[in-house]
Amino acid sequence: MTYKVAVLPGDGIGSEIVEQAVRVLKALELDIEFEEAPVGGAAYESDGHPLPERTLELAKNADAILFGAVGDWKYDSLERHLRPEQAILGLRKALGLFANLRPAILYPELANASSLKPEIVSGLDLLIVRELTGDIYFGMPRGLRKAVDGPYEGEDEGFDTMRYAETEVRRIAKIAFDAAKKRSGKLLSVDKANVLETSQFWRNIMIDESRDYPEVELSHMYVDNAAMQLVRAPKELDVVVTGNLFGDILSDEAAMLTGSIGMLPSASLNEKGQGLYEPSHGSAPDIAGQDIANPLAQILSAAMMLRYSFNMEEPAQRIEAAVRNVLAQGYRTADIYEEGTQKVGTKAMGDACCTRRIGLGACS
Repeated sequence: MTYKVAVLPGDGIGSEIVEQAVRVLKALELDIEFEEAPVGGAAYESDGHPLPERTLELAKNADAILFGAVGDWKYDSLERHLRPEQAILGLRKALGLFANLRPAILYPELANASSLKPEIVSGLDLLIVRELTGDIYFGMPRGLRKAVDGPYEGEDEGFDTMRYAETEVRRIAKIAFDAAKKRSGKLLSVDKANVLETSQFWRNIMIDESRDYPEVELSHMYVDNAAMQLVRAPKELDVVVTGNLFGDILSDEAAMLTGSIGMLPSASLNEKGQGLYEPSHGSAPDIAGQDIANPLAQILSAAMMLRYSFNMEEPAQRIEAAVRNVLAQGYRTADIYEEGTQKVGTKAMGDACCTRRIGLGACS
């Protein structure tokens, strides 16, 4: 079977890091076809919209999407629906990508690059499962209006709506419980049930779903405490499930535990197994085009694509082994560099990942 991958590089460093991930995939000589299309600011420049119809159709017809990053300060003055970031929200909604899996693994060689002491983070291996298509990011109504009540009645105000339907919570719960079942058997659900009705609803459903998973120990934590525990004792956490807003914040916090946000891959899945695979970091327009961006999160996202959308476990493990090997050999991009290691650029790191001496084919 030939798998079709939609390649959406996006903005900033997106094109540089996606190029390296595609080179690594091609080095494996798998039966995969790649087709590229613009997205984000690049698509706004070419098509007048961050998610053109041709890009959306390509994504819908693909077996998986390899996504770079979107965003640039020069687009901040555009109407919200035309800003680059709306592309990723549109893809999630159109494709039903409701489950985001973000592993945070600290490689031994990067223990000193973490913002925390090595003894706190050494051996870290946690998974954050984030719901992607609900919560306050998509809740309606929203907008600007005159306040109709309260102490500031009559003043201009902005408002958003936090909401979750039962189906949304139950399906992300099943993903999280299944993941915990395959790992340590422990699942932490993060919410703010002490002040938010939506969170109490979330917690009630998590408890109800836990009855189908007697082998998984479910616990709960408020999001403010979870943010603190991530930096105090992160190794005590294994699988964390939470909503869209809280997951957005916690997953970025977890990224810094790994030494750099450039090390954190991400998979966003729908119910058919179709997925969008992207690094957790942004487009970093300030360093774009300088050959200094870290492509490893993008390359590790490609490994997740092979595992979750194509069921290709062996080549996925080969990519992950290649990343471990280049780190063990001392290769570092600027964000994870320390004295005694070899600083390399984006392309050189891609070269190192797909050289024959660490198990993959030659770079193309």
